[in-house]
Amino acid sequence: MNLPTCISSNRKIRYTVCFVILITLSVLFFIISVCAGSVQIPLSDIWRQFRGEQDELYAAILFQIRIPRTFAAILLGGALALSGYLLQTFFHNPIAGPFVLGISSGAKLFVAVVMLRYSRTLSSVDLIVAAFAGSMMSMFCVLLMSPRVQNMSFLVLIGVMIGYICSAVTDFLVTFAEDSDIVNLHNWSMGSFSGITWENVKTIVFVVAVTGILTFFLSKPMEAYQLGEIYAKNMGVNIKMFRVLLVILSSILSAVVTAFAGPVSFVGIAVPQMVKRLFRTAKPIIMIPACFLGGAVFCMFCDLLARMVFAPTEMSIS
Repeated sequence: MNLPTCISSNRKIRYTVCFVILITLSVLFFIISVCAGSVQIPLSDIWRQFRGEQDELYAAILFQIRIPRTFAAILLGGALALSGYLLQTFFHNPIAGPFVLGISSGAKLFVAVVMLRYSRTLSSVDLIVAAFAGSMMSMFCVLLMSPRVQNMSFLVLIGVMIGYICSAVTDFLVTFAEDSDIVNLHNWSMGSFSGITWENVKTIVFVVAVTGILTFFLSKPMEAYQLGEIYAKNMGVNIKMFRVLLVILSSILSAVVTAFAGPVSFVGIAVPQMVKRLFRTAKPIIMIPACFLGGAVFCMFCDLLARMVFAPTEMSIS
């Protein structure tokens, strides 16, 4: 066996092992998340619930609280990690992410406005639209500066500044809000997967699935873009359209997370870097599913810590 064939074979083995590890951890944390909590439910009793031998208390905890919450942690964690990977690809910068670039803060601002103004009539779609509008506003401000800035690192700094401005405006609005609205907004702004309903899960599945599929179709242009804009142009990639698509997809993924779980600050930066080091590759066709699985595992683990460390008191996910 020649050297290139041997290296290729070793990579395939590594990719397979890493995916098996992530999938195994996903299943393990899912089971623990469903079983563990202020009310411990044995795995045997969970199996009885699915067989139809239902205990009313266990059934309510499982099907109305824990399973929807765990699905939300999987989907939203994967979405946030994938959003971070797209932004790091766009900016060629390892510290780029939805929170750092002000995307999450812009989404938080717009959601805060609609929550304070229409708190009793909000639907899941309203929250997503508001969060997406805020995300796009922040990214538009960053991109507006991009023709005048040659250094991508400075462009990231502009995003940080926009994020602080959005956070300041949000705090200003909270100052004049009613006490009941302040409590709801404060709980949401700390970041949490609690309170997720099956209706929310359906909306999340639709948005994340469509966006994830579209992202996967961009894997080849992304691989060319990673090798430089000139190379990508020579390969037939429309750079302007490609950048617009990256921004829109990353904003949608970040928006759906902010709408339902609040601004979660660490996943978009940390997970793509951890996954790159685990797989030892930056190929989009590998990184896209790997980042999603990594984000799911990471958020389920963090949600378990938030629920269990000081149980029955629950901490925020951030």
